[in-house]
Formats: sequence, C-alpha cells, structure tokens
Amino acid sequence: MKKTTLLFAFILLGYISNAQTKTGTIDADYIIGQMPAMEEVNLGLQNYDSEMQQDLQETIKEYEGLIEVYQKDRETLNEEERAEKENEIIGLENDIKGFRQRASVMMQMRRNELTKPLYDEINQAMQQVIQEEGYTQILHANGNSLAFADERYDITEKVLGKLGIDPEEVQEEE
Repeated sequence: MKKTTLLFAFILLGYISNAQTKTGTIDADYIIGQMPAMEEVNLGLQNYDSEMQQDLQETIKEYEGLIEVYQKDRETLNEEERAEKENEIIGLENDIKGFRQRASVMMQMRRNELTKPLYDEINQAMQQVIQEEGYTQILHANGNSLAFADERYDITEKVLGKLGIDPEEVQEEE
C-alpha cells in the first residue's frame, strides 16, 4: 500500500511539473537604450525638434510683425479693417498655442515611428529566446503587462464556454 501511494505521488508530481509554465521578464526600454541604432533615432528626433522649433519661431515672428503693424496703423484703420486685423492676430495666436500643445504629441509620434523597427528587432530576438528556452510567458519588467503568452495557457475560450458564449458567433458579428 505504501509503495502504491508513493508511486502514485511520484507520477502525480511528474505530471504537475510538466504542466508548469516557464515565465520570464524583459526590459525592452533598457535593451533599446543599449542598441547602437538609438544614436540615429536620437539624432532624427533632434532634427525633427529643430524643424518644429524653426517653424514655431517663424510663426512667432509673423505674429509679432502683425502686432507691430496693427499697433502702428490702428488709428488709420476703419472698424472693419481693425476687426479683420484683430481676427488675423487672434487666429495666429491660437495657432501658436495649438502648436505648443501638439508639439509633445508630435514628438512622441515621431519617436514611435523611428523606434518601431528597433522594437520589431527586439521582438524577433525575444521570439528566438522563447523558442530556444521554452518560455510560456514573458512579462515586461517595468510594467505589469504581458510581452508574450503561450496560447496553450490561454483560458479565454474556456471562460467563454462557461458563460455560454460561442466565439464563432462573436467573430461573425464584427
């Protein structure tokens, strides 16, 4: 009886150890910071920032010029011309404010555009490590999101089944 119980425990332990997942982490931001191509990305971002700053400075000069002309000619302008010049100045002022508000978003979009090939390269290398080492899940080191998960451990369809939802029906509706 003791031998049978021990044999059963051994078999059960072997089965459980086979079913375990292998989890790892990745710090893609650290990796991307170490890549030599980041120097080129940073240079591209600096150039883009310089172009944006130059455009902004030109708009500001135009704005200042309009104000100077308006202040000089204000007394000689009739009501309609004065209102037109004021609207032009206000429009340019709003353009400057809007540009300043959009600048950080535009820089982030440019950064994403320039770093996408590097992240693709990191993803390819990560997939190779996953295949070689047998990882089932990879977590981002500086976040709580998954970078990779083995589909064998995805319980989404099982949960849908418990809820009585047919996944094929959901896909057809989209």
